[in-house]
Amino acid sequence: MPAPQARLPSPDDCPVSLDVLGTLYRGDAEIVETVLAEIPSKTRARLAAYLYGKSHLHALGLRVASACTETDLVRVAGTAGSVLFAQSRAAPRAAETRHPGQRRISLAGSRSVA
Repeated sequence: MPAPQARLPSPDDCPVSLDVLGTLYRGDAEIVETVLAEIPSKTRARLAAYLYGKSHLHALGLRVASACTETDLVRVAGTAGSVLFAQSRAAPRAAETRHPGQRRISLAGSRSVA
C-alpha cells in the first residue's frame, strides 16, 4: 500500500481571501483590529480555527480568536473552540507578564569567564 501523500493547504481551505490573510499577517494591531471587525463573526471563528491549526500561524490564530465569542468558536470547532477561546484570553497576559526586578536575558552582552 503506498504511503499517503501530504497535501498542501489550498487557498480554498482558508475562509478569507489570501489578500485579507496577508493583511492580517503583516498588519499592526490597529490594522488587524479594523480588518477583523469587517469579517462576519462566523467567518472570523472559522479563520481562527484554521490559523490555529497551522503551526506557523498558531499565534495569529490566537489573535483572531481573541476577537471571537466563545459561542462562535464552539459552533465552528466544538470543544477545541472552547479551548481556543480560553487560550486566546490567557496567552497575551502570560506572554507579557514579567516579575518585578526580572531582567531580560541577552547572550550578546554576556562575558565569558576563563
